[in-house]
Amino acid sequence: MTTWNLQGTVSHLLICNGSSCRKNKGEEVAEAIEDEIDKQGAGGLIHTTVTRCNGRCSDACVVISYPDGVWYREMTPKSGKALVRRLLEGERLEDNIVYTYDGQFTAASARGTKGKKKK
Repeated sequence: MTTWNLQGTVSHLLICNGSSCRKNKGEEVAEAIEDEIDKQGAGGLIHTTVTRCNGRCSDACVVISYPDGVWYREMTPKSGKALVRRLLEGERLEDNIVYTYDGQFTAASARGTKGKKKK
């Protein structure tokens, strides 16, 4: 088992690979993100984890960026690569944001408020 040294990591990307995200190129998004991290020499700065369902299936493929707490929707391999470059520049991929976090989650638009209530 690998144990990562996360010191120096500035971003942790949680890449959804639940069934809806897989249907929307989730595996390809993960590969594109990891390839771009390698291309940029950013392996020590950006860490990735492939997850199962993150609960926003209508926004597939979803990528969550921590520690900033930004949820990105409708990610593609191309936008995944752009996200890596933006994060390295200290920016966000504004067009794909569905939620931001500043002490509480805030929907970027009315679209983010749609969904099912957790019981």
